[in-house]
Amino acid sequence: MSATGAELERLVGIMERLRAENGCPWDREQDLRSLRPYLVEETFEVLDEMDRVAYGGSWRSLCEELGDLLFQIVFHAQLAAEKGEFTMADVCRAISDKITSRHPHVFGERQVKDSEEVLFNWAKLKAEEKKRKTGREGSVLDGVPTAAPALLRAERLTEKASRIGFDWPDVAGVRAKLYEELGELDEAIASKDRDAIEHEFGDVLFSLANLGRFLRSPPEDALRMAIRRFTTRFQHIEAALKTEGVALGEATLDHMERHWQAAKAAEKALPPPASLPRAPLTSLRFTVAELPAQRAFWNSVAPLIGWQAERGAPDEASYGDGALRLVFTAGVSSGASGVALSLGAPSSRAVERLRAALDSSHPGSVQGAEPHQIRFRDPSGLLWEYTA
Repeated sequence: MSATGAELERLVGIMERLRAENGCPWDREQDLRSLRPYLVEETFEVLDEMDRVAYGGSWRSLCEELGDLLFQIVFHAQLAAEKGEFTMADVCRAISDKITSRHPHVFGERQVKDSEEVLFNWAKLKAEEKKRKTGREGSVLDGVPTAAPALLRAERLTEKASRIGFDWPDVAGVRAKLYEELGELDEAIASKDRDAIEHEFGDVLFSLANLGRFLRSPPEDALRMAIRRFTTRFQHIEAALKTEGVALGEATLDHMERHWQAAKAAEKALPPPASLPRAPLTSLRFTVAELPAQRAFWNSVAPLIGWQAERGAPDEASYGDGALRLVFTAGVSSGASGVALSLGAPSSRAVERLRAALDSSHPGSVQGAEPHQIRFRDPSGLLWEYTA
């Protein structure tokens, strides 16, 4: 069995034990309805980590969040298995069969000339599958969840329609349609008719979503990243005003605009990397008097914050996450008790997991805790802040 298969089997086994009679009371109480919020939460936490990676963050946190999302899938499959409906193996088999059948140009003899033909064939194959299952082909637009964010739905619906040729021939047509909808919105605004304004504004947003599809820039992702930039720049304004001694709400618009433009200039001067180098970017070294205690502490804590123990000299204990390398060396203490370091947590749940682990295995190490932050000291006296 491959490593992937073995680890999936292990995860399924863990889930079975959690749900067993002598398992975890909380896990045993869950059902499909109670798990819905967690599935949605884990999905958005994966998206958050994908955005962080896009800005140069560590891939390790994304790995952790993908694992949390996979656990939700395993959990739901276990609930189904207990009712005799299907198992995790059935889930894997179903998606494998589906992907194989919809890629005859890879797993069969069919030839395709480009990705557009792949999508056209996909739509036909999907309609044929539905007809075999239900007796009718259904709509080309089927399969887009009504609960999905509206911008995402708009993009996916226009994409599905385009697979059968219902589409603009080029981006110029999409932009012309956008200008037309903006003109109609202006007319609605002039009329002061609330219903008309909502109607035309919706058409503008739908046209923007379609334009994003043509530009291969998913609108939901583009807007999410714009929100991230807005948040960063606005927080820069807040910090700058605080430094100047200007109370929030007392600065003029021109004053705040100057700081906004400064934040934009800083972004352009230091463009974010497309990916994070695998080599460590920073190395911190501390000499500690009790290396065995320090090693024992970090061997248990490191996996909880996405770090791995690294091989080193016998008189060293080394840990890293691809961005930071922390090395403890045996010797006369370097006075670490006066040092405080901050780490970013991938989610509030990660903070909770670390707090529970420290309270259990290292009582007294937690110095202070808030809902999204935990402060703790390791045996050398180093003060750490772990914040979501």
